[in-house]
Amino acid sequence: MSTSKPELNMELLSINTIRTLAMDAVQAANSGHPGTPMALAPVAYTIWQKFLRYDPNDPIWPNRDRFVLSNGHASMLLYSLLHLAQVKAVNPQYETLGQISVTLEDIKKFRQLDSKCPGHPEYRWTSGVETTTGPLGQGVATSVGMAMARWWLGAHFNKPGYEMFDYNVYVLCGDGDMMEGISGEAASLAAHHKLANLCWIYDNNHITIEGNTSLAFTEDVAARFKAYGWNVAHVTDANDTGAIEKVLHQFNQTTDRPTFIVLDSHIGYGSPHKQDTREAHGEALGEDEIRLTKKNYGWPEDAKFLVPDGIYDQFKNGIGKHGGEARAAWMKQTEEYKAKWPELYDQMERMQKRQLPQGWDKDLPVFPADAKGLASRDSGGKVLNALAKNVPWLMGGSADLYPSTKTRLTFDGVGDFQADTRGGRNMHFGIREHSMCAIANGLALCKIRPFASTFFIFSDYCKPAIRLSAIMEVPVIYIFTHDSIGVGEDGPTHQPIEQLMALRAVPGLIVLRPADANEVLEAYKFTMQLHHEPVALVLTRQNLPTIDRTKYASAAGVTKGAYVLADAADGKPDVILMATGSEVDMALKAYEKLVAEGVKARLVSMPSWEIFEHQPKEYRESVLPPAVTARVSVEQAGTLGWDKYVGPKGRIIGMHTFGASAPLKELQKKFGFEPEAIVSAAKEVIANAKSGK
Repeated sequence: MSTSKPELNMELLSINTIRTLAMDAVQAANSGHPGTPMALAPVAYTIWQKFLRYDPNDPIWPNRDRFVLSNGHASMLLYSLLHLAQVKAVNPQYETLGQISVTLEDIKKFRQLDSKCPGHPEYRWTSGVETTTGPLGQGVATSVGMAMARWWLGAHFNKPGYEMFDYNVYVLCGDGDMMEGISGEAASLAAHHKLANLCWIYDNNHITIEGNTSLAFTEDVAARFKAYGWNVAHVTDANDTGAIEKVLHQFNQTTDRPTFIVLDSHIGYGSPHKQDTREAHGEALGEDEIRLTKKNYGWPEDAKFLVPDGIYDQFKNGIGKHGGEARAAWMKQTEEYKAKWPELYDQMERMQKRQLPQGWDKDLPVFPADAKGLASRDSGGKVLNALAKNVPWLMGGSADLYPSTKTRLTFDGVGDFQADTRGGRNMHFGIREHSMCAIANGLALCKIRPFASTFFIFSDYCKPAIRLSAIMEVPVIYIFTHDSIGVGEDGPTHQPIEQLMALRAVPGLIVLRPADANEVLEAYKFTMQLHHEPVALVLTRQNLPTIDRTKYASAAGVTKGAYVLADAADGKPDVILMATGSEVDMALKAYEKLVAEGVKARLVSMPSWEIFEHQPKEYRESVLPPAVTARVSVEQAGTLGWDKYVGPKGRIIGMHTFGASAPLKELQKKFGFEPEAIVSAAKEVIANAKSGK
């Protein structure tokens, strides 16, 4: 890197400031990864100062370029940039605050309680972080959703002379991202969609926790990406900012494919030892090593958290100036746009605040009582289509299964999202469940309301991205069908047993398993009004009778998570039956048998534990009175967790093994899911309660 010109001296000084802040923060925490931020400081500086269209004074400006640090263990790289660029904080009401997002004090408290600088970048925790990138591979995959969103937003909102959405997505990633399979899924799909606004910069440093990557990773990564159909470039020295600028200009000039830049780097550039496996293990360099490294930089050896004079101004006159000018021009254009296309402007405003349009719930389907009924995947498809007609930014698709999940949007003009039809709202993810869900996160982060669907058993492939939806509090809608042993002949490999419990264990995720078409309708209505909670809708393949709501309680009780569907005549039951989804119908038949025999029974439909637990204690106890200890739960899934509701004197009718391959009725008989078995269990717990057992 030449330092002959004054501006290049400031450039090198800025890069070394990023490096030394990272070293000092990790040393103070005695934990973290200093080497990668040190090695990648030149490329990160170059992107932010010379390419990233981003206004530090408004970090949620809708048409900003996105910067994703997929190798999130290098978090101090991002925190240093956010601090030096003086990125402003934003509150939950989407208001930009006066104070900066990351202060020097936050950096000094890196990885400490309540600091804005946690170990990995966390969306919503630190303004300026575009996505949570803890698990490797998630960041690159999420970036594909961000890039796709730009094309859909542009197709929907752009008008001649008014480019409301044309942003780029820059991603830093590493060997771990390249090894995780999700990155391959996402890269393949990105090439298919010709996402020319997407640039991944691969830190080719050959180091992992076990040592050199040659232990297990010897493929030609560049050749792999060429085979996918990416534009591939190579920078042989991560410190050559001129070469970095050149390939980034090439990216900006590429219009028919995404760009993959191989960046050869050495961990801990500037330190005498150059590469150090301590970096991979998340260890500090040590005071002696830091002094030697700072001496090598020409830095005051004992200075800590030093930001030299002129550095803040350097960023202010770089990204601050060109980003601010870009935003100001966009805002001026927006005022003209508002006058010419007020309806589209209203949509754009509502999207940014996750608000629904007027009339979002009009013309929803009505489901009369019907003994034959509908599979909840079928009623779900009808409701989804009705809602999508009313909410133009509700879009999504399936991992190659929409004919089975019934999630294709079919109304006139809806179209498919493809490279040549960017405005379509049916998305085809191929058989890529893992990346589908990460991409859905990316779409949601850009304020599209996405849905992603597959068979419930494949939620196992989706789990890491679902977890991140919950951590980030983005309202992705996950639609899982074929929800139980009701899959029948497909057998144990396709019959979900533990998946309900696994998703219920995710904090912040709402799981809804509706019992009939009207519960499906209410579940969707509830879901659409959420701003920060992801939802898993768990639906059946087999038909569910549509309950007669003139005889039994309204399905509106879904909004409470659990409700009394049918009760004892005097409202004082001797036994409470609880069920979810398809099992509510068999529990209802058992309830009717009990009532016919003079037993005072109550049936509770319990589509969502999470919603129920958020209700006031008075409501929860009105549904499940503590005095009634005779209780039976019925669910064709694992039993874990039900003891909380049935109590020590109740019975849990559930699955204790994997399923089997057979017609559904035979499976129900084999595993005890019949009205007669529920009646027998109810009588048993009543007898036990009376005898004091």
